[in-house]
This record gives sequence, structure tokens and C-alpha cells, in this order.
Amino acid sequence: MKAKIFIDGSEGTTGLRIHERFQGREDIELLTIAPELRKDPQERKRLINASDFTFLCLPDAAAREAVSMIENDHVRIIDPSTAHRTEPGWAYGFPELSTNHRQAVETGKRVAVPGCHATGFISLVYPLIAHGVLPADTPVSCFSLTGYSGGGKKMIADYEGEGRSPELDAPRIYGLGQQHKHLKEMQAITGLEKPPIFSPIVADYYSGMLVSLPLFGEMLKGAPSMKAVWELLAAHYAGQKFVKVLPLGAEGSGMLSGNRRSGWDGLEIFVTGNDQRMVLSASFDNLGKGASGAAVQCLNLMMGCPEETGLAL
Repeated sequence: MKAKIFIDGSEGTTGLRIHERFQGREDIELLTIAPELRKDPQERKRLINASDFTFLCLPDAAAREAVSMIENDHVRIIDPSTAHRTEPGWAYGFPELSTNHRQAVETGKRVAVPGCHATGFISLVYPLIAHGVLPADTPVSCFSLTGYSGGGKKMIADYEGEGRSPELDAPRIYGLGQQHKHLKEMQAITGLEKPPIFSPIVADYYSGMLVSLPLFGEMLKGAPSMKAVWELLAAHYAGQKFVKVLPLGAEGSGMLSGNRRSGWDGLEIFVTGNDQRMVLSASFDNLGKGASGAAVQCLNLMMGCPEETGLAL
């Protein structure tokens, strides 16, 4: 029997990309909503409760409203919004972090998909804290380079429209008030005692993300060498299909581009620098492992099928 899938918010960037990843799949049946009823509460409620799985590709308030509409206990929710990522009772949809995270996704009825910037940051920091190398009270910072598709339809229109502002020709730092919506999960999921200083940067390319974490070797317990940090990360993610720790020196040219993994659904980790000052970097697609790809990976695990089904690896 095919799984019945409803994408609430199917016309947004994340919803459209999820829909694309379902092309050619014969194990699911998509429940569609008439365009004129996309914001009709009763029709949305009917389709949510008729589904086996519903994706909430919505603003936070609308995602919370959608959850309140559930009357059928059979319905399982996958939420790519910010609304439920640190809420009790919700599994955090990053199965590579630990066996417990994977099991929580596989068995969960409510799964929150990680934020794009948060995915990169957490992939780097979680193993260091979990293995006792980075003390939880360490003040850390990170910067993140993203393509403009991460800003949704409005930002895409701004960048691709005629007569656009000359300021869009250069990378732009935002989140200047240190109140970015991903900070809460970046702290909560890693176990940091305080949120990081976080500087996201949007640039003039469509998709792809590079999240970098600078570290002094002396910040880490026992002052491990850069190679030892690489070995820890490589061991933590050994055998994972979606997260790969690349060999030391894999950056080759000495540069990493933000769009190098555009169109891909996995994540690659680089360890660069030296024993005194190192930079850990996560390279992935903000629309892939940073959004729609991760959402479909969670669905696959919840359905019990191979987690890479329909995804580009």
C-alpha cells in the first residue's frame, strides 16, 4: 500500500523541492490541494488527517496551527519550519548525530527538520562535545556562506529580478543583532552552555552552503592535533551515507566554494589549518541536506525504506 503524503505549503521553495524529489517514486501517493484552497483551514485539515505523513513547509505560526488540526492519531508530521526543533516530544531530524537520533526519527510521530545553517554548525560541534573534546562552556563562533535561495521566494525574486540593487552584487552579512532563528537549536542540540556568535553571509549564487567553525587548539581538551580532531570526526561519522569527513588536504586548491555541493543531498566535512588554529567546515546544499533533502531522508527512515531513496548522493 502506498504511503499518502500531503505537503502543506507545497508552493514554497522547500515544498517545491520536496515535490521534485518524489518524481518517479511508486511507493507514495501525493495528496494535492486545489490552488484556491491552499490557505483554507478546513481543506488543509481534511488533507492532513487523510495523510500518513504531512510535511509542514510553512511559517512557524502556520506550522503550529497545522499540528493543532490533527485528529487522526495515525498521522505523522515532518516539519521543516523553525516551530518545533527544540520542542519536547519532537525528534530532531539529524539521524547521523547518534544512534538515539536515528531511532527517534525512525519511530517518531513528530519530526522536526534541522535548519540549514544549524545543520552545518551542529555537524561540527556535536561530536566534539559528545566525545568530551570541546567543553560545553567554551565560547565559540562560526560564519556561514549561503546562496540566496535560502531566503525563499522573496529573496530569490530580489536577486533574479531586473534592476536589482547593486548591493546584491557583493556578499552580505546579516543576522547582525545576534538573534538569528537558528541559534536556539544550535545551542540546544549541541549542548553548548551559551549560543555561539553567528555570522551568516548571503551571496550572489543560487544554492549551496559552507559553514565554518574556527577553533584554537588550546580550546580543546588535551590540545589535540588537527589530525586527532579529524580522526574523531571521521570515526563519529564512519559508515554514514549522507555525512562524509573528507581526508586531510582534500580541499586541494586551498579554497572552498559555497556552491561546490549545490544539487547534492549529502554533507561533507573538511578539517583545515594547523595544530594551533584550525577551521572545521561543512559543505552542503542549503536546499538539500539543509532543507528538502533532509526532510525526504527523514520520511524514508520513518517509512522504513532506504534513506537515500529519491535523493542525490
